[in-house]
Amino acid sequence: MPGGPRSPRPLLAAGAALVLCAAAALTAFAAWGPQPRPPELRLMVPNPPGGGYDTTARAVAEALAAGPGTAGAPEVFNLQGGAGTAALARTVHEEGNGHLMLQMGLGLVAGAQVRGSQYTPADTTPIARLLEEPEVVLVPADSPYTAFGQLAEDLRDPDTVLRLGGGSTRGGPDHLALLLIGEELGLEPGSLGYVRHDGGGDTLAALLRHEIDVAAAGAGEYRHAIAAGELRPLAVTGAERVPGIGAPTLRELGLDLEFTNWRGLVAPPGIGDARRRELTDMLADMRTSPQWRKALEENHWTDAYLEGDRFGSFLEGEQEAVNDLLERQGLD
Repeated sequence: MPGGPRSPRPLLAAGAALVLCAAAALTAFAAWGPQPRPPELRLMVPNPPGGGYDTTARAVAEALAAGPGTAGAPEVFNLQGGAGTAALARTVHEEGNGHLMLQMGLGLVAGAQVRGSQYTPADTTPIARLLEEPEVVLVPADSPYTAFGQLAEDLRDPDTVLRLGGGSTRGGPDHLALLLIGEELGLEPGSLGYVRHDGGGDTLAALLRHEIDVAAAGAGEYRHAIAAGELRPLAVTGAERVPGIGAPTLRELGLDLEFTNWRGLVAPPGIGDARRRELTDMLADMRTSPQWRKALEENHWTDAYLEGDRFGSFLEGEQEAVNDLLERQGLD
């Protein structure tokens, strides 16, 4: 009727349309699913996948993910370049970022020195040293060297040219182990050649292709290749024999030498005391977890936990020791 009250139907229809739109939006959101939370912690690996740093970082991430009060596994990512110095620079430039840690070790201490890096581990926040492991001297399974003594004899022979290599940079743990062995054998400083490969995977390939004759590597790095009969271990550099490797120690072979590599975690500078304590507490808890204990056993790693300022003091001592060795070898 003209002039009478309007029918409520259009308003009700509009309301129903709004409800349907809202329901559709909720349905779309539910179909899309909740957005994954960004990782509370990221672990940066300074070289390609497959090497000792990478293996360690992923074992840390797995152990942390299994612990109480965690929001999923930390993200592990690789940033290679400059023998680890690219990742070191990234860490320093992330000043104040308490959600990033760099997986590092002796190789990065030496790499920064050899490469003349603008930054050293002293520019970071030391969090914790986690582990140590001996090196193992390896040859391909079909190598003529069946014992370390044969290799030592040829190393001393100036007429024998041997190609030695490893997965760390010049001055890194693989190279340092070979340099120290050379010193114990009485070789002239600087006479020991070394072919650097980009991580353990490249070194293994070079051995199997006979591009190098001998390599040094972390004791756990090639455990599968040793077990499969692809590589022959001649010696280990630690104080004791390593289960599953079956090679004598250097001391058993008459060399007055023990050498172990180590790995730890540092954070960017300026993260604050409270966040640093949170990170060290988290790693201290992880250290006692069954997952971490299993990783230590499977990889032939030895627990060498050292946190905070004590780890910082250790880093200073390692830098001095590396500098002295490189200077003796004419590589500083």
